[in-house]
Amino acid sequence: MSRVGRSPVPLPGAVRVEIDGQTVAVSGPKGALAWEIPAVVRVSVSEGALVVTRTSDARAVRAKHGLTRALLYNMVVGVSEGFTKTLEIQGTGYRAEMDGNALVLRVGFSHPVRVEPREGLEIQVEGPLVHVRGIDKQAVGQQAAEIRRIRPPEPYKGKGIRYRGEWVRRKAGKSGAK
Repeated sequence: MSRVGRSPVPLPGAVRVEIDGQTVAVSGPKGALAWEIPAVVRVSVSEGALVVTRTSDARAVRAKHGLTRALLYNMVVGVSEGFTKTLEIQGTGYRAEMDGNALVLRVGFSHPVRVEPREGLEIQVEGPLVHVRGIDKQAVGQQAAEIRRIRPPEPYKGKGIRYRGEWVRRKAGKSGAK
């Protein structure tokens, strides 16, 4: 049995789960999410936890078993606590600011770059930090990756947009003429 799939997903008191056929809807204080589970797995609620079981021991079914449990866990955490990805902007003259709910980045281009947040996400700027928040872990990560892609950190001076805590491997520049 899958090590991930075998452990039940604990449900905090404020989280409600509705199972309608193959659709699982999770709602909590931060919002609601729904997902259609694969046909080869079954989900049930027992003793305040979500339990995922599979229909056979085929390799593909085992993979979907663990995946389903992990995605359901992320849904429960998202509607109860939410997810945050933090990006750092480094570089002389590089900055971020908010224009309404849109993020405006000035990162060395001839023009400012405007980023509209995805539906259900919130972007906040706090000095050189940009916080992306939401209840859907995949959407938060995708939005953060799209912002980072605008100006990824370069290896010589380390300028650019990086995830908080990301280590950028630095290269030595050209050595001067002797």
